[in-house]
Amino acid sequence: MRLAGKTALVTGATSNIGRAIAIALAAQGAQVVVAGRNKERGDEVVAEIRAAGGQADFVAVDLDGSKVSAGALADEATRLLGGRIDVLVNNAGAIDGGTTAETDEATFDEVFAVNVKSPYFLTAAIAPAMAAAGGGVIINLGSWVARLAIPIGAVYAASKGALETLTRAWSAEFGPSGVRVNAISPGVVHTDPNHPATAMMAGTPYGRIGAPDSIAQAAVYLASDDASFIHGTVLDVDGGRLGVAVIAG
Repeated sequence: MRLAGKTALVTGATSNIGRAIAIALAAQGAQVVVAGRNKERGDEVVAEIRAAGGQADFVAVDLDGSKVSAGALADEATRLLGGRIDVLVNNAGAIDGGTTAETDEATFDEVFAVNVKSPYFLTAAIAPAMAAAGGGVIINLGSWVARLAIPIGAVYAASKGALETLTRAWSAEFGPSGVRVNAISPGVVHTDPNHPATAMMAGTPYGRIGAPDSIAQAAVYLASDDASFIHGTVLDVDGGRLGVAVIAG
């Protein structure tokens, strides 16, 4: 129980990586607020956590990039968690896989609103309270495409690059007050191991698509005191996608 007595807010926690992170944090003793847009899926995550003996509540929220929506979530999560948030996981994200010429202004704005503005204002609402309480942990979800370019999804890649940069900026800003800020950069991850996107993992040491739980276990580590000496770091959990090319023949 590496997180016994801790509280956590996980955004985008009703599916895939966010769901796995919420379940993993709860399994390690954290009381968790599961935040997302879909109440039915959110209630399922909460039920799974409670069935395993954990503590969780669902908060329905549309993180549209506004300071108002982020502040409302911070307030409600703080209330449900007994007055404090020890761990914030900025996982909610919007994906666009189009080319630059195909991407319209509305799509551009939506991706940056969800992937950059929402975590920015959520962190602004929560990090000062963490600092005042003596410390906390913020974990952002980046992406391998922020640093290994591919010919589609430029807006998504740019938004994740911005979030990884904010990780370092927030570490400098809040780290001296005891708030550890780090990021996880997942490789291609999906609940379906046979998803067509697994082709994007060709040539890596792992060679196939990753499971959400592999990202969740990295989040547990960064949230725990075992990672107390890790600040402002982007942890690549990507099957070697960024750092290694396996060449056969």
